[in-house]
Amino acid sequence: MHVYLPIAEVSVNVFLLVGLGIAVGFLSGLFGVGGGFLITPLLIFIGIPPTVAVASSANQIIATSVSGVIAHWRRGTVDFKMGTVLLVSGFIGSWGGVELFGYLRTIGQIDLVIQLSYVFFLGVIGFLMLVESGRTIWKARGGRTVRRKLHQHYWVHHWPLKMRFRRSKLYISAIPPFLIGAFVGVLAAIMGVGGGFLMVPAMIYLLGMPTMVVVGTSLFQIIFVAANVTFLQSAQNQTVDVVLALVLVAGSVVGAQWGTRIGQYLRGEQLRGLLALIVLLVVGKLVFDLVATPADFFSIGQVGRH
Repeated sequence: MHVYLPIAEVSVNVFLLVGLGIAVGFLSGLFGVGGGFLITPLLIFIGIPPTVAVASSANQIIATSVSGVIAHWRRGTVDFKMGTVLLVSGFIGSWGGVELFGYLRTIGQIDLVIQLSYVFFLGVIGFLMLVESGRTIWKARGGRTVRRKLHQHYWVHHWPLKMRFRRSKLYISAIPPFLIGAFVGVLAAIMGVGGGFLMVPAMIYLLGMPTMVVVGTSLFQIIFVAANVTFLQSAQNQTVDVVLALVLVAGSVVGAQWGTRIGQYLRGEQLRGLLALIVLLVVGKLVFDLVATPADFFSIGQVGRH
C-alpha cells in the first residue's frame, strides 16, 4: 500500500516507512541518539528529496526522543541541568543553521552539502568511536581492568562560569557544553539530525559524563532542538512533509521503548562499538552514491536544430 507525500511529491510504501520508523526508534532508545543521522540518509535512499528528508525527519526525532526520555527518566539517568544548558545553546545554533540552510538552497548547493556533511561528520565520529570501544573491549577480554577516572578534567573544564552537575558528578565550566550545544544546533538544521551522534561522544570524551547518563540527557536536549528546527524549517523554507512525519512517528515511538529496555543490558563500550559500526555502514552507502556512475544519464542541449 502506497501513500502520496504532498511536499516530497512522491509515492512511497507505507509499511516501508513504518518499518524505518520502528528500526530507527529502536536504535534511538538503545544508543541515546535522535535517529536523524540514520532516518535522513535512509529517506534519501528510497527517493525522498534531501531537503524534505532533512526537514521532515526532525518530527520523527521529537517523538522518538520523548519516548526515550520517559524511559530514562524513570531509571534516573537524565541530567536535566546539563540538558538545559545544551538546549539553550542548541536553540541559538539551530536558528543560525536554518538561515544557512535557506541560503544554500537558494544557490542550489544544499543537496550536495547535506550529503558531504554526513560523510565527513559520521565518518570521523564513527571511526574514533570504533577504535576507542575496540580498545576497551580488548583490554577487558585480556583480563585487564578498564577503569575511568570519576573526575577526569581537561583544560576546557577550567574555563570560567563553573557549574555543578550533580547527576553527572561533574563540576566544570558551562562554556564547553554551551559550545557543543550550539554546534549541534547548526548540524540539526543542516543535516536533519538531533545531533546525538556527535553529542554523545562529545559528552563522554570531552565533558567526562557517565555513558548511561549521557543517553537520557542527550535525548532530553534533542526534543527541544528538533522541535525548534521543525518550526523554523516549516515557517521559512516550507520543506516539512506532515504526512511523511506522521507515518514515521507511528513506528518510532514503539521502537524507542524496545531499544531502551535492551540498552540497559549492554555495557557502555558495547553500545559505543555497535553505534560506530552502524554509523560507518551509513557512511559507506553515502560515499558509494556520491561516486557511483548514475543509472540514468542526462544531457542539456538544444532540441530541434539540425
